[in-house]
Amino acid sequence: MKRLTVFVPMLLFFAASVMAQEEITPPDYSKYILTPKAPQTPRINGPKVYGARPGADFLFRIPATGKRPMTFTAKGLPKGLHLDASTGIIKGKTKKRGTYHVELCAKNDLGTFERELRIEIGDLIALTPPLGWNSWNCWGAQVTQEKIMRSAKAFIDKGLADYGWSYVNIDDGWQGLRGGKYNAIQTNRKFPDIKGLADSIHALGLKIGIYSGPWESTYASHIGSSCDNEDGTYWWIKKGGLVDENWRLDRSKTNKEVIRSYGKYSFAKQDAQQWADWGIDYLKYDWNVNDRWWLEDMRHAIDATGRDIVYSISNSSRVSLGPVLLKNAECWRTTGDIRDTWESMSTIGFEGQDQWAPYHRPGHWPDADMLVLGKVGWGRQYHWTRLTPDEQYTHITLWSILGSPMLLGCDMDMLDDFTLSLLCNNEVLDVNQDPLGFQGTCYSRNEKQAIYVKPLEDGALAVAYFNLDSIPHEIGCSPRKLGLMEPQTIRDLWRQQDLKTIDARTRWEVTVAPHGAAFYKMYPGITNTKLHGNYRLLK
Repeated sequence: MKRLTVFVPMLLFFAASVMAQEEITPPDYSKYILTPKAPQTPRINGPKVYGARPGADFLFRIPATGKRPMTFTAKGLPKGLHLDASTGIIKGKTKKRGTYHVELCAKNDLGTFERELRIEIGDLIALTPPLGWNSWNCWGAQVTQEKIMRSAKAFIDKGLADYGWSYVNIDDGWQGLRGGKYNAIQTNRKFPDIKGLADSIHALGLKIGIYSGPWESTYASHIGSSCDNEDGTYWWIKKGGLVDENWRLDRSKTNKEVIRSYGKYSFAKQDAQQWADWGIDYLKYDWNVNDRWWLEDMRHAIDATGRDIVYSISNSSRVSLGPVLLKNAECWRTTGDIRDTWESMSTIGFEGQDQWAPYHRPGHWPDADMLVLGKVGWGRQYHWTRLTPDEQYTHITLWSILGSPMLLGCDMDMLDDFTLSLLCNNEVLDVNQDPLGFQGTCYSRNEKQAIYVKPLEDGALAVAYFNLDSIPHEIGCSPRKLGLMEPQTIRDLWRQQDLKTIDARTRWEVTVAPHGAAFYKMYPGITNTKLHGNYRLLK
């Protein structure tokens, strides 16, 4: 009876804890919303360029806001690609290399919107930074197939897919034992039908990602893509009594560091082929310290499948490895894991990103880690992000101008209006997705403020003012200081409105809230206008 009286209160405490974690009410940040609501007339958003390899499966959902129903057309598609006019999903396969200028059109009963999409069929994919979601920051190792499918549906229901958010990525926690056709990692009982899951996500016009690493185990203590045994069996599983029902190591019985080792045999080829058969589109490959041999090992394995799989390296890559990363990976983490604090987010965002600018270009994206917005908790203690509204504006503004991949990590079912306003601003996302692919870099900085600039494909300049202090500050500069010689119109990207046209010598200054940001576009930027007169007098 004594054991029972101890167990029952513990069980009740656990149940109450779970309920408390689920009963989270988002704070009311409605007064901080700056992004205007999208019009009911059609508007095509998202990337203006998309890459695929010859003969690979092609999948692109035209991101468009506006009243439904909506119909779509696409003129100039490469042979082998087909558009579903009611969903806007383009799919198929095309073998011929080349650049295709496709005229997209979205139409509803209120109007028509046209925009060009440049399709590049060649050697590069991920021609703009990936936009999507990853399960880790919310669910941790407690991820399930049902949670992944719910998150994918939220992309549609919440409207994120209408702005180009497309990747739904499973992080650590899906793995079972080796087996199947290739003796590859199979799923545990939390993922009863991963091929069906991938098919369902693809049917929405979205893409699916998965997780592994080159050690014998992953960070969450599931099996990885190498092994000391040629048959793909692992000693801590064969021994018995050391893993749970999902084949995860019980860390109270064995030190997790013992199994974080490179195995004698690589199973990258087997695992990659299994992922390709399932229809996987994105791989997060996670270990530290990243090294050339294991990085290239998985690159060769992915290439052998013939499937377009975005290869994302994690974590804490070093600049000395930059040339190798540029040759082998589409994305790579520049940092350790982010947390939802000003110290973590600002340190990651403002410290050390500039050094990656020489390696930042279409098809290759230094990754400042996931977004810490909304409900997070890493599978432990769920809570609303600790970032203030102004800090969240800094988070998205900085990741946008850096051109970092942007992967949400929150509970997608609990996205509130304020968080959605941060994620569904087409003009802010356009800076991140700019086809030129330059990384925004620091123009000036002191301990209290920073200014970042990014050249855009149309000749305009994206300019971000950041207040690093705990009190408001006036921040500003003139277009001429940024190399612009002609009058410029200042457009507020968060409010989506032109504020003023100023001559090149006029200082544009604004009060920025503590830990906050202001985000502008100066246009027309660099033009072909012939200068005339004394250069010292030009405005």
